[in-house]
Amino acid sequence: MLRATRIHADKATVTVVSDTKDIADWALRYFGGWWNATAMDAPAASSGSIAAGGALLLADVDSKRFADIETLVGDYDHDEVEYANARTLVARDEGGAIYAIQPAERLAYHYDPAASRLVIAGDRAEPVAVAASRLARELIRGQLLHAGFHILHASCAVRDGRALLAFGPKGAGKTTSALLLAREGYELLANDRVFVRPEDEGLRILPWPSAAAIGFGLLESAGLYAPLRARVLAGEQMHPTQDQRVTDALHAGNTKPIWNAKGKELKPQFFPDQLSSLLRMTLATQAHAAAVLFPQVDKNAEPHVVDTPRALGEEDFFTGKTEDRYPDIFHLAPTKAAPVTRLADRLTQLPCRALVFNHDSRTSAELLAKTATELLAA
Repeated sequence: MLRATRIHADKATVTVVSDTKDIADWALRYFGGWWNATAMDAPAASSGSIAAGGALLLADVDSKRFADIETLVGDYDHDEVEYANARTLVARDEGGAIYAIQPAERLAYHYDPAASRLVIAGDRAEPVAVAASRLARELIRGQLLHAGFHILHASCAVRDGRALLAFGPKGAGKTTSALLLAREGYELLANDRVFVRPEDEGLRILPWPSAAAIGFGLLESAGLYAPLRARVLAGEQMHPTQDQRVTDALHAGNTKPIWNAKGKELKPQFFPDQLSSLLRMTLATQAHAAAVLFPQVDKNAEPHVVDTPRALGEEDFFTGKTEDRYPDIFHLAPTKAAPVTRLADRLTQLPCRALVFNHDSRTSAELLAKTATELLAA
């Protein structure tokens, strides 16, 4: 039986249709809390009666269609790229349609840009569901970029519709800042990236829905590890990108950080809806930027405010050139991006603070909450 989920973010729309229950339901899990994802009548959706300017995504377990697309890619000249950490072969036909396969994952794609219609086929439901959620977000991203939005590499917490954006490189504390503020009663709008557009009323912020990676140290110090472990022991399924070693550690009650061969910490991976259901955080669907934070984590320092905040840099503005995991293989983004000059100027006019906090979540949260209150009152 066909199932469908319609996703709205501002005026961007994607309808996900599948004959497999889990695939359509995953879209609700990913986007329901941050974007307006709702179940709808599947026959109407699949017939093409979608909102003007919207996109249609058809995703299913279909080995025959996978084989057909695999043959088409082999028949055409194709490029090889890495997409979502997987070897991907991409081809385009004479009419502009794009075909792609990921051989190891047994996933195939067919995108018709004229109809804004993307088909995903694979051998197993879970990889297809992951790909469908990822590509639904990419289809929305393309529409929002065409509408003048930019992407910032920042986390975001919200109070009364006013957003605090936290900037910094990996490990600086962006996610920690947003999560600690969420524990202090703020709404969580995003843990790593946001959509931003300058408007007459200010800088409008929309979420970037994604799975959230939260380290054992932060979970334990924030009092979240024990209830998480209890839910996992009771059968709660975490995001499939979670490493098995992390799952084993949760079952064993081990909170010691786990590192892979490249020196990257392996962390529990949460579905977006689990931020609410497991961690009891309230999610924000939009806001206007009010202030900027530049956090830095130093486990040996006492939490404190830094006298001179740093300036925004090129690494804070997310572009196609800086995208490393999801290159635009379906050409969904505008050929020429909107200039960031106006956005950068507006951001520099916001009140800002740089601060250092350590692994003591209580004292760090106190400093963050005090700093956030001061910034929102400025």
